Amino acid sequence: MAILSDISLYPIKSCAGITLREATLTVAGLMSENIYDREWMVVDPDGHCLTQREHPRMALIVPRIKAETLELRAPGMLRLELELGLPDPELAPTLQVRVWDDVVNAYDCDELTAAWFSNAVGVPCRLVRFHPNVERQVSAKWTGGVAAHTLFSDGYPVLLAGSASLDDLNRKLVAAGRAAIPMNRFRPNLVVDGIEAFEEDYVDTFQFGDALLKPVKPCSRCPMPSVDQDKGEFGPDPLDILQGYRAKAELDGAICFGMNAIVTAGEGQRLYVGQEISVTLAF
Repeated sequence: MAILSDISLYPIKSCAGITLREATLTVAGLMSENIYDREWMVVDPDGHCLTQREHPRMALIVPRIKAETLELRAPGMLRLELELGLPDPELAPTLQVRVWDDVVNAYDCDELTAAWFSNAVGVPCRLVRFHPNVERQVSAKWTGGVAAHTLFSDGYPVLLAGSASLDDLNRKLVAAGRAAIPMNRFRPNLVVDGIEAFEEDYVDTFQFGDALLKPVKPCSRCPMPSVDQDKGEFGPDPLDILQGYRAKAELDGAICFGMNAIVTAGEGQRLYVGQEISVTLAF
């Protein structure tokens, strides 16, 4: 029986995640305490998203959910509190921002927040928040025409990986004389135990009670898995090992680990660590 072994929420794109015991599943991704996955994003002065790909120090910006705020900490800095209540959409300042190929309007956080993030990241930047009047659609090419949307994720509401897939990679790394790496290098929302290595690639649906997750697209990997999430530094890149057996022809040879998924049923269902999962293969 497949089991849900880990749940992670990433309130701010490319910053540290929060490990949870349970979370609410929404069509836009995971949510906990009214905080959504990738609800905030760091952008440069031109509104383009910043990520650990160029700024590994972002891994050291650590969020914590409190009663009425999202608390942020970073090395050598005073903590910052973000208010959870949404501002008035008619009055709050907005900024046009770009997340890969999509350009959307977002709430522009205040100057104090911008200064804090500029110091934490080491370059001029601002923090923006997803605007509730915006609907960012995912690519229908991979969903089979099923409509789905997401916030500031790279492209899909949920990223899922099997623990056996990481075990398989780590055996190859150790055999090559290198250190094993933790799953947080790949930053999935959900980790599944009890399936074979990379079996997630061939799953039609994962059923969590009344909720259905449908994997739709392999997650192509940039150098970000080389970032040590505890140090905020680049280290040895596992992609050279993955290159030998995880290049996907349907993605022009991109190296893939994990599956991007959409929610096809079960909006509002609770997911919890230890939950049994029914797995239906696509063949």
